[in-house]
Amino acid sequence: MSAAPLRIVLAGSVGSSRLTLQALLRHRANVVGALELVPNDPTAISGFARLHDVAVGASVPCVGFQNINTPEIVAQVRDWQPDLLFVVGLSQLVKSDLLSVPKLACVGFHPTRLPRGRGRAPVAWLVLDGTPGAANFFVMDAGTDSGPILVQEPFDVSPTDDAEQVTTSLEQAIVRALDRWLPKLLAGEWDPLPQDESLATYHGKRAPEDGWIDWTKSANEIHTLIRAAGRPHPGAYSYLKDRKLLAWRAKLDKVTPFRGVIGRVLLTDPQRGSLVQTGDGLIWLSEVAWGDGDLTKPKLSVGQRLGYVVEDEVSLLKARIAELEKIIAEQR
Repeated sequence: MSAAPLRIVLAGSVGSSRLTLQALLRHRANVVGALELVPNDPTAISGFARLHDVAVGASVPCVGFQNINTPEIVAQVRDWQPDLLFVVGLSQLVKSDLLSVPKLACVGFHPTRLPRGRGRAPVAWLVLDGTPGAANFFVMDAGTDSGPILVQEPFDVSPTDDAEQVTTSLEQAIVRALDRWLPKLLAGEWDPLPQDESLATYHGKRAPEDGWIDWTKSANEIHTLIRAAGRPHPGAYSYLKDRKLLAWRAKLDKVTPFRGVIGRVLLTDPQRGSLVQTGDGLIWLSEVAWGDGDLTKPKLSVGQRLGYVVEDEVSLLKARIAELEKIIAEQR
């Protein structure tokens, strides 16, 4: 690599993006520009974080974007003349026009033990699969998280970790990875290692509706879903009297000698929460909230049933439709 200081640009939208920018600045990298996502609804981005204050505090120009591939953003990056473009914590696919701008490479980030676990929603899948993760910085190519790895810093995921705890472990691994790799990079070392394609696995997209709780599942499965869909994700959810109910935290119960109807609240306790019967086993909902923004704490009562009984709901809807049709017919 050239003896001149590397010109670096960073783009991102979440906590890992901010941590990476802070690490680059802490190691006195020559950061010449930053790009931050400016979403219409920041709450729709899991773990959203601003870069502007960090960049401006270090006299680094920061430009906002909604689509990183627009001609205006590509032109701006070209004007900065980067050797490296870091794209960290951004769900948008970087297209070839932007990938080709840096003189050396685009550097991506992914939190699984690549080549395993490529693709979408990695933190949720780490919890769902119960597999260890890793902070990877790699050379971006036309594939999905498939480029040569520049640094990989492992971290463990315990059987009780939720998405928030995994995110904390991930952020700690990011700092370790960058503290280990950046001094080498800035000293001129560039030695990316190709991934073993024979070991590659992939994960698909997850959406907020994938957090729906099916109470016929086992307590273990529901507990895992609640942990995976937890903060900073939108949350696992059910319904209580036609209101969306978010389940943020839960705990398995394998000792209480109780059996009830699936989905019904069996016991309530000020410390443990509400005990619910699942398709196989019991689970305490220890932290719940309304899904409509109402900040009042939901109060579950013994005997209440969570979720909908589909056949009953369909029957009620058919009866209401028939009643409306009758009213309309009488008004003609």
